[in-house]
Amino acid sequence: MLHMTNKDKSAATWSDVKAKLGDFDRAGLLGLVQDLYTASKDNQNFLHARFGLGCDVLKPYKTIIERWLWPDVFKHQEYSVSKAKRPITDYKKASGLPEGVAELTVYYCEQAISFSNEVGLDDGAYYDALVRMFEQALKTVMALPETGRESLLDRLQDVRASGQGMGWGVEYAFNDLWQRAGLEFDN
Repeated sequence: MLHMTNKDKSAATWSDVKAKLGDFDRAGLLGLVQDLYTASKDNQNFLHARFGLGCDVLKPYKTIIERWLWPDVFKHQEYSVSKAKRPITDYKKASGLPEGVAELTVYYCEQAISFSNEVGLDDGAYYDALVRMFEQALKTVMALPETGRESLLDRLQDVRASGQGMGWGVEYAFNDLWQRAGLEFDN
């Protein structure tokens, strides 16, 4: 029988967990991490990203972004901006390498603009989120060393070009953000 030491189990905090972890030896901690690893795909993705394991640690994050920004409309799947942004947040917690964050934010923009152009999406909140992510992608890419920017900026330029003529202020927002980043327009 499990006895709760706290009067209210919802009151447990990280400090409580940390105190319990102090009771574990190395083998016990490894067993706990193994249990967490096998408990969910999210935990596996987190640990792979944290330790840089596997050939493409960004792939599971991209798969989730793609699922929620480019749903199968024939299967009546819905899109979700919040669920598409979550993998970027999760990756930041797991690893947070600027190059990986830049890649995920650019990928998000590519998926979002492609889906909206493909299906003729009419959703202002979706476009607002796209513009915010475009801004975040630009800032993240521009903070990278110059040698790591070119291909990502080329891809963002393609996103910007795809947004030309689009409603909801997307074209103007993309162009404004592009100029504020000190970038020139391709002809």
